[in-house]
Amino acid sequence: MGEFRAAAIFSDHMVLQRNKNIRIFGEGKDGSVVSVHFRGVTAYAKVKDGRWTAILPPMEAGDGYEMKISCEGREITFKDVSVGEVWLAGGQSNMEFELQNCTGGMDAIRNDVNPGVRFYYTKKMAYMDEQFFKEERNSSWEVFGSEGTKAWSAVGYFFGKRLARELGVTVGIIGCNWGGTSASAWMSRESLEEDRDLRTYVDEYDRNIEGKTLDEQLKEYNDYLANQADWEKRVAACYKENPKISWEEVLKICGPILYPGPINSFSPFRPAGLYHCMLKRVMPYTLAGFIYYQGESDDHKPQFYQKLLTRLIRHWREDWEDDELPFLFVQLPMHRYESDPDYKHWCLIREAQMRTFQTVKNTGIAVILDCGEFNEIHPKDKTPVGERLALQALYHVYGRLDEKDAFGPIYKGFVYRDGGIELHFKYADGGFKVKGELSGFEIAGDDKQYKPANALIKGNTIFVKSDEVAEPVCARYCWTNYGDVTVFGTNGIPLAPFRTHCDV
Repeated sequence: MGEFRAAAIFSDHMVLQRNKNIRIFGEGKDGSVVSVHFRGVTAYAKVKDGRWTAILPPMEAGDGYEMKISCEGREITFKDVSVGEVWLAGGQSNMEFELQNCTGGMDAIRNDVNPGVRFYYTKKMAYMDEQFFKEERNSSWEVFGSEGTKAWSAVGYFFGKRLARELGVTVGIIGCNWGGTSASAWMSRESLEEDRDLRTYVDEYDRNIEGKTLDEQLKEYNDYLANQADWEKRVAACYKENPKISWEEVLKICGPILYPGPINSFSPFRPAGLYHCMLKRVMPYTLAGFIYYQGESDDHKPQFYQKLLTRLIRHWREDWEDDELPFLFVQLPMHRYESDPDYKHWCLIREAQMRTFQTVKNTGIAVILDCGEFNEIHPKDKTPVGERLALQALYHVYGRLDEKDAFGPIYKGFVYRDGGIELHFKYADGGFKVKGELSGFEIAGDDKQYKPANALIKGNTIFVKSDEVAEPVCARYCWTNYGDVTVFGTNGIPLAPFRTHCDV
């Protein structure tokens, strides 16, 4: 600490949040005074404990401004600054999934004209050393059409593009995500230790590193990276020789996969690691809210996921000092690897996500059950994901959309009738659309043995019944890791998966 600078997230082309106090922050020498001049307003801050934060008053949207930050004769100038809407895009690989690799991504890069989206990618480094700070200082906001656009989050881009079009302002997306990460990687150790169940993430990590020095852990992790690089080359050679080779055959030839490697002090997958190395590096940049796509890497503890996600939301809001900061997240789509049985653990993650939406204020949920791909954990069509997140924002945050237009049908309740179960739904006043053959419904009696059910749509209700279940007790829909999605709202958003009783 001591050298005067703004935090790395402040750069040319940055987007600042409109109509809120704007935090500008950085580092400096204790006792020195920093001035921030922007759009005819000057704010001052005194450096304390090596940090400073100046607060500019709320401003209307606009583009093409210049900001000057001064301290003891030194001046930093940022050009082409916009004021608009700023969202942080968090999560794991499906939020990280790059625009260049998604369906229609390259067409968008070539053909979209002035989409009004800018992007800042928080540096992906999992350990703070000299190289970390050097790389971070080289980060900057990017405008659409630059070479870096190819690596933007596809979900973030399509979300921002829709908002920019609807709101008529520049939208900034802060990418803060890493593939394969548990939600526990994006939370502080203290927040995980508060709860007996969540503490298991920390306890497992502590057992992994017990008795190992940092040097030993570094060697262990570097050895893994070298072995993994060689293994990936062998795998690539297998697929080049035989593109249709099975995964089981690949493993026989190349050996077992060692990913994610040792979970130690150098692993990005350790609890609290990326919270400190990524999230805190952009905190508390003034935001409109968060979008979040994650849950796949917590499927080994699905029973804890509602608690984990709820605590993460509260944690991030505490850090940004705003208990009502919007948090919009994606419900996981259909997915199963061909070689895996249907563990039905993704069903529990989806349920946890829906229950979090229904119990935590100022949240939104993008239901994308129909967007999964069999045997592929990274579905390539990200346009509907970004669009449905945007619908949630346009309804919850901006009031530009009616509630019925932002949601597909969501289960509300049931009644027993005529030897079956009549299911009731929210957001189904216009009825339903069926694609293909109506399927996915099951019912069970006291024995909790589910049987396929015949389903009959009657207006905004669905009646389910089975000759195999004389006295039905409970029902469920799409309670599978992967299966056909057949029921949609009239707006094209799928019926969210559900079960009527959470203990069966």
